[in-house]
Amino acid sequence: MYLRATMNILLLGSGGREHALAWKISQSHHCNSLFIAPGNPGTAQYGENISIDLNDFPAIAAVCRDKKIEMVVVGPEDPLVNGVYDFFQEHASLSSIIVVGPSAAAAQLEGSKAFAKAFMQRNGIPTAAYREFTVDTYNEGVLYISSHALPIVLKADGLAAGKGVVIAQSHEEAMATFQSMIKDAQFGKASERVVIEQFLTGVELSVFALTDGRDFVLLPEAKDYKRIGEADSGLNTGGMGAVSPVPFAQGAFMEKVVEKVVRSTIAGLEKEGLVYHGFVFFGLINVNGEPYVIEYNCRMGDPETEVVMPRLQTDLIELFLAMQEGRLSSASVNIDPRSAATVVVVSGGYPGTFEKGKVIDGIESAGGEQTLVFYAGIAEKEGRLVTSGGRVAAITSYGETIAHAVDQSLSVIQQFSFENMVHRRDIGYEFKI
Repeated sequence: MYLRATMNILLLGSGGREHALAWKISQSHHCNSLFIAPGNPGTAQYGENISIDLNDFPAIAAVCRDKKIEMVVVGPEDPLVNGVYDFFQEHASLSSIIVVGPSAAAAQLEGSKAFAKAFMQRNGIPTAAYREFTVDTYNEGVLYISSHALPIVLKADGLAAGKGVVIAQSHEEAMATFQSMIKDAQFGKASERVVIEQFLTGVELSVFALTDGRDFVLLPEAKDYKRIGEADSGLNTGGMGAVSPVPFAQGAFMEKVVEKVVRSTIAGLEKEGLVYHGFVFFGLINVNGEPYVIEYNCRMGDPETEVVMPRLQTDLIELFLAMQEGRLSSASVNIDPRSAATVVVVSGGYPGTFEKGKVIDGIESAGGEQTLVFYAGIAEKEGRLVTSGGRVAAITSYGETIAHAVDQSLSVIQQFSFENMVHRRDIGYEFKI
């Protein structure tokens, strides 16, 4: 049993996900002091921001020693894929610190699409049929594309900031994308290998588990909305909003998700000796009542975290301690029965070219009893809050229904503004009944 009643915690990251995590972590009776690196003006409400590079592991170690950190919670994927968990385990002075995140080997579930597909194939986890190609097998890939049914899904193997997936509607578009990824190095090393897979038709959702590599607990599920335009039109983004719960994620369907996907994945991790202490994000699609895995992430999603954490009533740090101590099999998760909906406001031009430094008026006082405002691409300049990214803020509201929650978030968005502010008004449109 973990003996310390409270501890100093370091949260890595700077986006809306980390603001939501900081909000949740700060509520824990286990949290003494919270530090966020690098954080944003929103996370500063719950702890001390420290400006360091997320992939500068020696600098992170120095912060841990200086601030007497006992737990590190990793928000984004880059440090995990680059081995931050392993770095802590390999240094005697750091190895006693609890790191919430998988080893670099296990993080390849997100870091390499080809690794993830092969893992699913080995462990009997339902996913779309696929093949992978490199420059050495480029001509085979051309032939494969020419005979493939439409549409065709092409994925850069490595991390590409959420932009490495293309759903080609024609063979010409697929060929051009394939050439751009491999021959023209569109995503650098990330597209040296390309996965081409079958297009699945259905409704997507995100399921989240916290695991110690053997046992797991499920967190609230969510559905996010990637397209910039209403009715899921236009370019893909990092996420324009999310809702939770997902109405069809119950009963027989969720039993299949747990048995065929979650339990099979965790068992595969254990069987293959992959050290995994953290979140597993299952990007799923419901195809006529059957769940298929589209992708894994080795951390919480964004903006899904902004609807999942508000619905999680259980102490998050207590769950992390149960993970560390091998107590997840007896841990319970309490979920708020209300719906939650997040609407993301973005800079005009995103996900393409956009301007930064736009003054944000009114956001500090926006919100209310039913609404949380999570900062993402926001910085402070000369005492004013200004935009510093494509996705600027995530507005999350509770409601008795998804429709009510979305309407509440939309009403709060009217309380603040910045030049060329854009958001979708139809988040959760399929479930507004």
